[in-house]
Order: sequence, then structure tokens, then C-alpha cells
Amino acid sequence: MGKGHFYPPRHGEVAAQSADGGGLPHESTLAAIPLHHPVDSPPSRAGEDGFTLIEIMVALVVFSLAAMALVRLESATIRGASTLDETVVAQMVARNIAVSAVTDPQAPALGRTTGAEVNGGRSWKWTRIVSGTGDVRVVRIDVAVTNPGGRVVGRMTMVRPPMAAPPIGVSVS
Repeated sequence: MGKGHFYPPRHGEVAAQSADGGGLPHESTLAAIPLHHPVDSPPSRAGEDGFTLIEIMVALVVFSLAAMALVRLESATIRGASTLDETVVAQMVARNIAVSAVTDPQAPALGRTTGAEVNGGRSWKWTRIVSGTGDVRVVRIDVAVTNPGGRVVGRMTMVRPPMAAPPIGVSVS
């Protein structure tokens, strides 16, 4: 350290005393005190402005990984929405078939029945299985709906209670 300069002490050092024996330097020297210790200052990067090629390449890799994750997330969201749409429409078809069997004035025959129905602009195949319960007047109706690929995508189970009178709005012929 040069003469005439006062540097604040670093952690663990004791402050040097001023020439008059006091603990602080004279006021005229306070204006010349640097705000940081010269040993603590970072090395000079003269002529280095901007980023290095390595820094740019690392930034591009990080950006690419984030972009690929977003693309994968978007494709998973689209697949999920498509599956949900197919399931909801198939459930509507199953419900329509089951409600038709429950509300029909004539009880459906026991056994298996198959058919096809168009709903939501698509063709659906359904299978209805009517089985007995402990009461001969009550039947269980199971409906399964398949997509064009043959996979079951919608199911509905209903119980047809004994019909004392026809439902409102249905006339018995």
C-alpha cells in the first residue's frame, strides 16, 4: 500500500492510526479513500465486451431444453383433450342407450343386444346386456360403447325398477 492512502481494514485487520495518534485519518485524506480494498477488486477485463462463444452455446442448450419440454407438454395436453372428448361422447351414447331401455314401456328382454349409433359426428358400436336381479320385476342394464378401433371407451349401468304406471309423456299402446 502506498503512502498517503488510507484503506479501510478488511475483516480481521486492525485499523492503522493516523499521524496525530487518533483512530481516524485526517479529514483531508478521507476524500481520497477508495470505497473498496484494492485486493478485493475483480481483475480487469480490458477489451472484453459481450459474451463468449461457450456462454452463448450454454444459453442455447438451456433454451432448447426448455422449448422441447414445452412441446412435449403441449402434445400431451392435446392427446389428453382428444381422449377426454372421446370418453365424454361415448358416455353420452351409453347413457342414451341405458335410459332408453329404462324408460321404454316394455321391459327389455334378458340377454345381449348390439347396435350402432351416430353421436358427435362419429359412429359408435354399443353392447347392452340385460340381466336379472333378485326380483323378477327389476333388471340390471349394462351398456358398453366402443370406438372404431374396438376399445371400450364408455360404460353405463342402470337398474330398471318395476313399472307400476308408464312414465309421464309415454303412452301405452
